[in-house]
This record gives sequence, structure tokens and C-alpha cells, in this order.
Amino acid sequence: MSPRTFDVIIIGSGPGGEGAAMKCSKEGKKVAVIDQRPQVGGACTFTATIPSKALRHAIQRLVEMRSVPGFRATAAAQPTFGDLCRTAGSVISRQTSMRTTFYERNQVEVIEGRARFADAHTVEVSQPKGATDVVRAKHFVLAAGSRPYHPPDLDFSHPPIYDSDTILHMEEMPQSMIIYGAGVIGCEYASMFRMLGVKVNLVNTREKLLSFLDDEIIDALSYHLRDLGCLIRHNEEYERVETAEDGAILHLKSGKKIKADVLLWANGRSGNSNDMGLEALGIKIDSRGNLQVNEAYQTSVPHIYAVGDLVGFPSLASAAYDQGRFAATHIVEGRLESKLVEDIPTGIYTSPEISSVGRTERELTSAGVPYEVGHAQFKSLARAQITGRTVGVLKILFHRETLELLGIHCFGDGASEIIHIGQAIMSQEGKANTLLYFVNTTFNYPTMAEAYRVAALNGLNRVF
Repeated sequence: MSPRTFDVIIIGSGPGGEGAAMKCSKEGKKVAVIDQRPQVGGACTFTATIPSKALRHAIQRLVEMRSVPGFRATAAAQPTFGDLCRTAGSVISRQTSMRTTFYERNQVEVIEGRARFADAHTVEVSQPKGATDVVRAKHFVLAAGSRPYHPPDLDFSHPPIYDSDTILHMEEMPQSMIIYGAGVIGCEYASMFRMLGVKVNLVNTREKLLSFLDDEIIDALSYHLRDLGCLIRHNEEYERVETAEDGAILHLKSGKKIKADVLLWANGRSGNSNDMGLEALGIKIDSRGNLQVNEAYQTSVPHIYAVGDLVGFPSLASAAYDQGRFAATHIVEGRLESKLVEDIPTGIYTSPEISSVGRTERELTSAGVPYEVGHAQFKSLARAQITGRTVGVLKILFHRETLELLGIHCFGDGASEIIHIGQAIMSQEGKANTLLYFVNTTFNYPTMAEAYRVAALNGLNRVF
């Protein structure tokens, strides 16, 4: 039987794969999506973004409930860690069901199995029951995602050793925890476990937390993690991990030894590019499984594209979706829709949240741009005072002469939502993208959105 033929085959049904599939299908292409899981959604839905954010929400609700005057803890009100993690189940189910209808409605065929290139235009799909399906296409989009990086000398089968996937299957609450790696995932889990009262050692291999953020936001995050009771250790590297019946001991190259009930390894991720037959096609894979692509997200084989976690930074679900659409636009129209992948906001779900879009003070100073700063402290906003969530700041960076918006940085409750107001104005052309929009706009009162007017007036006072 001859192989079935498609215009575009997409490997992976996470955000990047979905974005590419929907765009290609709507442009009249015959599309197939291959995924190892029996349901669509990728790691974003099943092991990463959705489960961890649902867990965070459950923890926040628990903490808020415990703070209500007159609350009396009962056995029913003391969920296990496993109970908290299982709150994500209904969200995952709804997300999967919804996304399945997207593929059905757009007549995208979904093939379950492990994909491997037989040649540059042919893929063999090893199906769960042992059969092999063979499909061909003119173009391919690789959106296979990533998994937690495992150093070869660390035994993840030992009960106290977890990664960011397996931690979601932990049942009992530990009393102490070592988090090795202080990137986005490490900082988010440090916040969550501290809210639950777990003693946390956050081990950072670098000089500061999340160095891609604005320095003022980094300082705020460091302060508030420590204020929660998290111990942060910078510039440390592990030498080895010793396991014991009652926990794990992390031996650092500096000579320190840290013992805790569990160790969460959160130091990097690896792209799921292994055993796909890419090397035989001349596509190079780096030590972390990432693929090099050009500005159109083409690999060294022009008809094979790669998006999302397979290409590394920024490794965000939102960015992956747009990268998928971007690659699909290049496939069907032959053009670069650069706005899709410019100024993608960063959302970090620590407590409080962090979100930013545009350039940082460090970048503007290095580029010699004459900028100024406007601040709105959340503690001064009526809405924050009403909710009691007064920790935070909105920071606007703008050109001193033209008042053009250059960067928006937010730290505090709801930051990942608040940032989109600034993002919308920054995306406008010419005079529409200036500080004066916020000065001359009436915001509902009391709201967190009025932080933009407060910050704009604060910044304008520094100029005039």
C-alpha cells in the first residue's frame, strides 16, 4: 500500500503544532498532526503549563482560605499534595476536549504514534499496538516540545528525586526541599512550596535570578522569595547527589552539603528531537536537543521547520503558538510575518507574578537610548488596598524626547493580565504608541489598570 500524502505534516500537538496546523488548514492545505499521546495538547496541557498553573491556583486558594478569620483546620481542609495536583484534572480534560474539536472542525487528521523520518519527505509512525504507518508530505513542522533535562549521573528512579514532570505525581507534602536550578520553573515551584510551608533551598547556578528580566524586577523577586522564607544560594554547582532512605543530600562544588526530604531538579530542559532520524537528513542537534533555525524557522533542510521548545528560548507556550503560525505563513504564503514573533510578553507565575514586554533598562542603557522611568507602586492603588494584595509595581520605560513606549515591566498580583494593556499600546504605530495615551485615558476606579495612568504621570513628572 502506498504512503498517504499530505501537504503539511506536523509532529507534535502542543501550542506550536496547533498554531501551525490551524493556519495551514484554514489556507486549504491537507494537514496531518502526529503525536505520541492518545490525546492532543502536548506537554503544555499534560505535564507543564496547565498542571503547574492549576496547582498554583489551588495552593493560593488554600492559603487564602487559611487566612480567613475564624477558620478552623479540619481533616477535610488539609489536602495532601496529591489532592492539590489532582485539581488540574478537570482543566486538562476540558482543554483536551476543546482542542480535539479544533482538529476535527478543521479536518486535520491526528495520528497517534512515534514519528521518525525515513527520508526527507517520508515519515514512519510507530503506533502503540505495533503497526507502522507511513506518510509523506511536501513540508514538515517539528513541534515535538521538550522534557526535563536529566544529567546522566542522577538517579531519577530514587523516590526523593523529582523533575518538573514527576513532582506533579508526588502524594505527600515534604517538610523540606532542595530545588536545583533557579530558572522560571525553579522560581515558580519555590514560591508554591514556600506558600505551603515547606522549607526551601533554591540553588542557582548563576549570579542572579532570571537575568533576562529588568534588574529592578529581579531584585523585587529575590526580596520577596526571601521574605517568604526561601533560602537562595547563588553561583553554586552540584558535584553529586547522595540518596538516603529519608531524603537526598546535595553535594556542591563549593564544599556545601544540603539535605532535604526531596530534591527537585529544575535545571534546564531537553528538546524531544532524539530518535527522529534528523541527523541522517543533515539537521544538527545541540547537546540539549535543540535545532538551529533561520528567521523563518526553517532548519538546514528548507522544507522542514522547527518551532517551540525545540528551538530553545523563550520556551513559552504563547511564543510557540505564534512561531507555529509564523512557520505556517511562510509555508503557505512564502512571506515572513515578523510581527507575530516580536515583543512576545513574558509571564512568570511566581508569587507575586511577573510579566514584561519590550526592552529592559539594561538593554536601553547599553544601546544608548535616552529613556525615562514611570512607576506605580501597587500599595498606592485603591484596588490593591481593597484586595490586600499590595505587593508589586508597574514600571514603564519610555523615550524622554518622543515619549514612545519602550518597555513595560510588572511585578505583582495579576501581572500576566495587566501587561497586555501596555502591550496593546506598544504595538500601535507612530504617535499612538506614547506615554500620553495613559495620561489622557480614563480608567475605571478602583482597578489595577489605573496603575498605567499613575505610572505615566510619575514618568511625565521626571521629564517636564
